[in-house]
Amino acid sequence: MKFKFLCIILLFCCISFSQNSENITTIETVEILNNNKKEAIFYFKNNWKVLREKAVEKGYVFSFQLMETTFNEETPFHLLLVTTYSNKEQYENREAHFSELIKASGGLKLLNDKKPAEFRKSVFSVEGAKHLK
Repeated sequence: MKFKFLCIILLFCCISFSQNSENITTIETVEILNNNKKEAIFYFKNNWKVLREKAVEKGYVFSFQLMETTFNEETPFHLLLVTTYSNKEQYENREAHFSELIKASGGLKLLNDKKPAEFRKSVFSVEGAKHLK
């Protein structure tokens, strides 16, 4: 079932973000652990999202989406993290660019003393999905 849902996600991303065949997208699905929704949402809005907003401003990424979904047997995750790069060069430089942005960000922002491993778990990711024209 995960494969079926993954195909749907990829199709959605390829159709809705751009018709540019040079675009490359990464997708990560995240499960919120132990009913720590407030901590997880705060973490992703104040770290992941902020970094991508800055990355868009600097031309490091084309677009991004932070989405919430209903957790169930077919979709065993709560959040979808989608980042789209304009081309292969942006995609290949992603680690260096995000390292630069993380360094400039002033450190990890957390809601309370809970560490990320206590409230979130990566379920699966897709790296380098190419957009179809």
